[in-house]
Amino acid sequence: MHSLFLAAALLAGCLLAVQASVNLQLNKAVGTPYGASTLQLGVATAVLALLAVTVGAIGALHLPPGIPFWHLLGGLASPLYITSGILLFPRLGALAAAGLFVTGQMFASLGLDLFGLLGVAPKPLSAGIALGALAVLAGITVVIRGQNLIRTPARAPAPAPTPARAASGTLGGGVSGRGGSTGAGAPAATAGTAPRPGGLGRSGWVLLGVVAGAVLPVQGAVNALLRREIHQPVATAVISFVVATITIAVVLAALLALGRTPRPRLGGLRTMPWWGWLGGGCAAVYVTATFTLIPAIGAAATVALTVTGQQLASAVIDHHGLLRLPRRPLTAARLAGLALLIAGSVLVQLA
Repeated sequence: MHSLFLAAALLAGCLLAVQASVNLQLNKAVGTPYGASTLQLGVATAVLALLAVTVGAIGALHLPPGIPFWHLLGGLASPLYITSGILLFPRLGALAAAGLFVTGQMFASLGLDLFGLLGVAPKPLSAGIALGALAVLAGITVVIRGQNLIRTPARAPAPAPTPARAASGTLGGGVSGRGGSTGAGAPAATAGTAPRPGGLGRSGWVLLGVVAGAVLPVQGAVNALLRREIHQPVATAVISFVVATITIAVVLAALLALGRTPRPRLGGLRTMPWWGWLGGGCAAVYVTATFTLIPAIGAAATVALTVTGQQLASAVIDHHGLLRLPRRPLTAARLAGLALLIAGSVLVQLA
């Protein structure tokens, strides 16, 4: 039974990488990453609500009095993470983007552990943790640098900008300042090509990836506090995703009102491959699995295995160009970076 729990943790991490990849098809169909995130989180909320009804956990949604309001806000991290994945995967590749997420996750987890924040039991800094942190930093550096060495086929020169186009600025989030779509909001890149980092600039996208990864352990810590209050992991997940869905829906409405993102094209969903809907299910399974596995095999083993699964799945997706992503071969340098990322993550979580 213990080996099955370990395999489930590894599979949950793989689903996290698949989730970010298939969400790109949802983004392509609706034409805006914020609309895609809203749909994906809505699907995950519906799946978890159905699960809560099935297992008889729906009654736990009636919150007992006295719960601090901020214990309900763990879901705020999900819109940032999901939207960042939609924006980063086509620009940096699955392996580089997932590596940035892992880097943020690891250092946020270290902060929670070392300072005993958000109800996490404090953990002293050890040689293994320090070595693991350095390995992760070295690994993501190698992966990002290796990304620059991958050659893509020559592209046709872009047409000279017209005065109207030159005058219209673009928003760094892959959408134009006047509602036009660029970057992640544009049609998916064909195999062998990839969108240029552009917009925020490479350092800006790297920072976004680290921050998006860092919010996940904070979300987990806040959700753990809520779970202690209501004693029901599935109901905790439902509350988290309801908050996430409402948050991204408000962001989408505000951006639409300001003309900062295109209006979602729901008609495009008819041409989306069926697996474009799997992101919501992957998210629901991942959240439920982590809540279930942590009591069974421990938090350290769960995090280490999910991170490993996330990295391995991202490497396979990149190397073979799966799920309609640009193909980015695993060079020796990127393989070395991947090994450092996995080894460092395992060291930090198990030291």
